[in-house]
Amino acid sequence: MGQAGRQTTMENKGKILITGVAGFIGFHLALRLQSEGYDIVGIDNLNEYYDVNLKISRLDVLKTSSHDKNYTFIKLDIADKSKVEQLFADNPFSIVIHLAAQAGVRHSIDAPHAYTESNITGFLNILEGCRRNTVKQLIYASSSSVYGGNTKLPFAESDRVDKPLALYGATKRANELMAHAYSHLYGLSTIGLRFFTVYGPWGRPDMALFLFTKNILAGEPIRVFNYGHHVRSFTYIDDIVEGMDRLIKIANSRDAHVHQDIGKYKIFNIGGENAVSLMDYIREIENTLGKQAIIEYLPLQPGDVEKTEADSTALSEATGFKPQISIQAGIKKFVSWYLDYYSRT
Repeated sequence: MGQAGRQTTMENKGKILITGVAGFIGFHLALRLQSEGYDIVGIDNLNEYYDVNLKISRLDVLKTSSHDKNYTFIKLDIADKSKVEQLFADNPFSIVIHLAAQAGVRHSIDAPHAYTESNITGFLNILEGCRRNTVKQLIYASSSSVYGGNTKLPFAESDRVDKPLALYGATKRANELMAHAYSHLYGLSTIGLRFFTVYGPWGRPDMALFLFTKNILAGEPIRVFNYGHHVRSFTYIDDIVEGMDRLIKIANSRDAHVHQDIGKYKIFNIGGENAVSLMDYIREIENTLGKQAIIEYLPLQPGDVEKTEADSTALSEATGFKPQISIQAGIKKFVSWYLDYYSRT
């Protein structure tokens, strides 16, 4: 029996660690958990993969939130073993939300060592912190990139994931295997979330929506790879946060049967089930901006996946929730934020 329709009793919420709190997803999740009264410690190394000022602006929002008294930020690199050990020693975390990582599929081709340092060594340090300090639940970010060149659609958690097309996807699959080993050896409860093309306000500047909006407004060409034939399960940030929030509530439940439904080791897709062609996505951006894009068509890039489509049935059975926000609504919210933010900076 899944979580849907079941009333749960909440226990003391305890302290939650969010790694990568200055990142896109970490920031939004922290805002949500702040508003719900969780005691949060957020860490981030504020690396320069993209605009650090945007990360600092996110942190400023968290710091000035009306719920800031239950939130602490620490600048910390998860690859630093001794500092991670000290972090766990100083804080009795009940739940760890691990979102810190070196992101970007294409960048992993140019800078592979950054991915092994953050995504492998860093994740190992978090796993060790959890298992040595009786953390109740680890929820960590995986990626739809683990599906690699799979042609069977939609992608389901039971599909093969042994042929990644770039090092980024390989590191995320490695995380899932490492989590499985720790769940098996030490009884650590772990949930991996395979995110599908997350977008929305405060998003990453290296992602398509951000780049397209910026260039269309500036009257500059947008680069469209694979000659526009990409298809993606675009997933609005609020849907990501809602799914994660429900899983956190399950982890905090007093009802043992609720948590047992998830199990010691679980992986969930979390993505919009209505896959959208990239050209339709661009047309929606054009409609929202009231301005036509100048398109430069380019071939498929190394490491890119042509199509993704999420099957979120397992997530729905566990939580009673599936991502549901349309690209029309999501793009409008992003553009509204973008115009407001860059009018002030």
